[in-house]
Order: sequence, then C-alpha cells, then structure tokens
Amino acid sequence: MNRLATIAFVVSALVLNAGFARADDMKIGIIDMQKAIQTSPAGKKAKGELEQAFNKKKKELQDQEATLKKDQEAFQKKQAALSESAKKDQQAKLQEKFMKYQDTLQKSQAEIQKKEQEMSQPIIVKIREKVSEIAKKKNLNLVLEKNENIVIYSQEKDDITEEVMKGLD
Repeated sequence: MNRLATIAFVVSALVLNAGFARADDMKIGIIDMQKAIQTSPAGKKAKGELEQAFNKKKKELQDQEATLKKDQEAFQKKQAALSESAKKDQQAKLQEKFMKYQDTLQKSQAEIQKKEQEMSQPIIVKIREKVSEIAKKKNLNLVLEKNENIVIYSQEKDDITEEVMKGLD
C-alpha cells in the first residue's frame, strides 16, 4: 500500500505542477517491465544462463537430498541394533548433514537471486532509457509500471511496452 500511496502522491504533484491541468491534458503511459525484461533478447539470454546455473545447482541439491534419504533409511533399518550412544552419534551425523544441506540450499537460492539481479540490472537500465526516450517523444507526463498493485486498469493505447521492446532489439 505504501507504493500505491507514493504513486498517488506523484500523480497529485504532477497535476498540481501542471498548473491545475485538466485530466484530459495529462498523458500517462504504461510499461510492463516483466514482459519487457523477459522478452527482450538480452532478457532471454540472461534467462537461459540463469536456467543453466539453476539446473546445475538443482542437480547438486537433488543428489545431496538423495544421499540424505539413503542415510536416513539406512539408519532407520539398523537403529534397533545400535547402542544408545551409537544412535545418538548417528543422529548427530544425520542432523549435521541435514544442516549442511539446508545451508547449501539457502546459499544457492541467494546466489541465484543475486545473479538474477546482476543480469537484469543492465537490462532494466536500457529499458528505462528507452522508456524515457519514448515518453519524451510522445510528450507523456508520467509512465507507470504495469503492476496489479499499482495499475488496476489502463487502456491498451497507453501501453508502450511493445514500442520499448522494439527499440531494444
């Protein structure tokens, strides 16, 4: 809701700065950033690289998880024959392996997110530059990101996403 309030403030400020301009004079454009990022050539390339990195990490994590399951099953089968101290040792080892797995999982997720941000940042910069160029050319007062929390409705004629994407190729 905070972001919505900020946008309402910006729109209000623009209307006031425009010398109490009529609503008909206000020109607003809409951009679907997710679509622009995902369908641009650079975005598709970044997505492919991320998928490769993700799939490699996913395979490693699946292997670790399979090993953990096997160790757990082996422990379940032989625990009745183990002494109390041997059970505790085995449980401690399993717990340690599980904690390492959880740590690796969290680090992998953080690494993928960081890499996604690093790869998408230059694309976002290019998109914003193109949005600014188109907004100036079309004499738009404001360009909002198409997002269901911000823009609930807009006319198709106000959407500049396709025009921005053409300019990125």
